[in-house]
Amino acid sequence: MTDQANIATELDAAGVPQDAMKRLAELEPGRPGSIFTSDLSVNEFLLVREAGFRPLGLVLGSSIYHVGLQIGRWGSNQELDVLSQAMYHARELAMSRMEAEADALHADGIVGVRLDVEMKEFGADIAEFIAVGTAVKAEDGAGGGGVENWRNNKNQPFTSDLSGQDFWTLIRAGYAPLGMVMGSCVYHVAHQKFGSKIGNIGKNVEIEQFTQALYDARELAMSRMQAEAEALHAEGIVGVQLRQHSHTWGSHTTEFFAIGTAVRPLRPDHIIERPTMVLTLDA
Repeated sequence: MTDQANIATELDAAGVPQDAMKRLAELEPGRPGSIFTSDLSVNEFLLVREAGFRPLGLVLGSSIYHVGLQIGRWGSNQELDVLSQAMYHARELAMSRMEAEADALHADGIVGVRLDVEMKEFGADIAEFIAVGTAVKAEDGAGGGGVENWRNNKNQPFTSDLSGQDFWTLIRAGYAPLGMVMGSCVYHVAHQKFGSKIGNIGKNVEIEQFTQALYDARELAMSRMQAEAEALHAEGIVGVQLRQHSHTWGSHTTEFFAIGTAVRPLRPDHIIERPTMVLTLDA
């Protein structure tokens, strides 16, 4: 089979539609006169280019997912495993399809990735998970030169949700992104007993069961994100965001979602440049 046929087979296996395959084939990165597409701002585009990376095209992945049903006990703090798994799997489908599109363009990575969830009108339990970013190819001399492989240890294009400015700073400092890592936990927060509610009226008092529930849920999300970074052999995670969403589950069920970019040093002897002071002349 030809390379194009192999790529088409891989895209089809990943669930990428035919129209996407046609769009990617028309980009033809590297051919004289070919164009690229990108959702980077002008400043981000210029900084990514200055860092030694050439945009190839906008890549995306989507998954419309039916989230199952799980009922939490009224008076118990507990993770809702069925819902946690649904939210995690749907995001992974969207991310893997975006990565498959980048692979088809022979990209080294994807920058400026956005990972969003949109509830749809098809039903109360149906949501679309969307991953969008700009596929890039490293040019000779990127990262100061001497870097043979920009892909991660799974031979996948790196992914990063850092801005173009932060990506440029990361590369200049001698680090490279490995991939976006995430952790999800859907948690049911126990209801207060009626007597406890009455007893707290007019008092300053910690509601320990609420504290413990939210604490546990965040810790579970964070630990799962860290486990993904360890699997990539990362040195650390930068740009971590810890988000909370109730979606359509009501006031006592919420999702905690941790996401960031796992990074590695480009070389063991790298030196981080000292920042330069800039004084504005504006009054």
